[in-house]
Amino acid sequence: MNMPTQNHRWGLLPDEVMQLIKRREWDNMTALKSRLIGERAFPICIGLKIPNGRSALSDMEHFLRFMAAWKAFPHQEMIQWESKNLRHFSTQTMPTFLVVQSIKQLIQLLGGGAHARHQLWEKNMTPLLNLRAGGRCDPLWYSSLVKWLEVIEQLSEEESQLLAKLLPQLKPSLGQGCYLRALPLKGIDTKFLEKHQALIEGLSDVLHHGEITAAGGLLVWLDCHINPADWLTIRPLCETTRKLLGNLPILKIPSEIFKAYELPAKNIIVVENLQSGLALPDMDDTIAVIGAGKNVAWLDAQWLHHKRVGYWGDVDTWGLLILSEARRRFSQVEPLMMDVETLKAHEDRMVIDPNPQMTLPSYLHEKEIILFNDLVAKKFKSNRLEQERLSSDYVHQKIQDWLFQNRHQEEDEHGC
Repeated sequence: MNMPTQNHRWGLLPDEVMQLIKRREWDNMTALKSRLIGERAFPICIGLKIPNGRSALSDMEHFLRFMAAWKAFPHQEMIQWESKNLRHFSTQTMPTFLVVQSIKQLIQLLGGGAHARHQLWEKNMTPLLNLRAGGRCDPLWYSSLVKWLEVIEQLSEEESQLLAKLLPQLKPSLGQGCYLRALPLKGIDTKFLEKHQALIEGLSDVLHHGEITAAGGLLVWLDCHINPADWLTIRPLCETTRKLLGNLPILKIPSEIFKAYELPAKNIIVVENLQSGLALPDMDDTIAVIGAGKNVAWLDAQWLHHKRVGYWGDVDTWGLLILSEARRRFSQVEPLMMDVETLKAHEDRMVIDPNPQMTLPSYLHEKEIILFNDLVAKKFKSNRLEQERLSSDYVHQKIQDWLFQNRHQEEDEHGC
């Protein structure tokens, strides 16, 4: 091994040049891809910073090491030698540039690790190249594969073969309104498709001349449903609502389905924490939506506008922020046990939130704004009261009061 130069402004040694090329051209994926598809043309030329006579004379040890190292360099075909007249020296034939003419030479220069990586590319890309006539001779297809090089080189040999087997099976509307896992694929597990969905979408778009992009994505092009997300836990709180939900005591549904299908109860209680929602007692004509945390986007469901909706969360700055977001989605939402009275009744159970929300939320009412500011100003024993710390009898009474108030309001509205 050549010793690296220390504080020299001239005379790059082979190890230094190799490290430079590796960093710029091999480890830099953007540069490497550009070389592979011809966006950045070869050759790669690295000047070796030959010295003038005075510099060479001032450090003969380094000059001699420089000359000896490049004479011993195994890839002499890559070195450009030139005759130079140096003051105080006879004419010297000196190495002026290292010139790499091709990707093949670059791999030869960098050695074992580069050879292994290139072999992996060849192994994983060959089944995919064969999907298009001409293989690598098809510039557009080859360029598309290179674009995904860092993903393709992470595939196992089996996965690359599965990918090559999968891509020709994908057709417009193949899903026929089913979920992605239900695609009628032969010899392919759909978990593989989900795992590599981004890669499959990108390559399919090239194979089908931009149809996937034009359609709005792979799932739309295949006519597949988006996998359910943002699941909501639904708990009917009375016998009537349980019967209307198939006698299920609890169920989970995606928020998109929740928004599309009306729940069979007049009163909807939204509870931030799952365990607090599981502890609720039976209540007439009431369904609880529990454990959604910060996810309140579904509260813009149109059918909620003829329901009474209560929201119960932590009495802290973050809980008030979620309440504000809930009210932004559904302006008629009513807070439950998120007030000074509740806080005062349980102040000894408060804990510290080390990172409170400091910006005042936009959709709080007057008393909520005062509470928020008092929490920020540390006017209580601490700044957070978790809803799980409320006494059960207190919770039951407050919710019953809310339901009783609702019943009387309904009677007043109907003139009873």
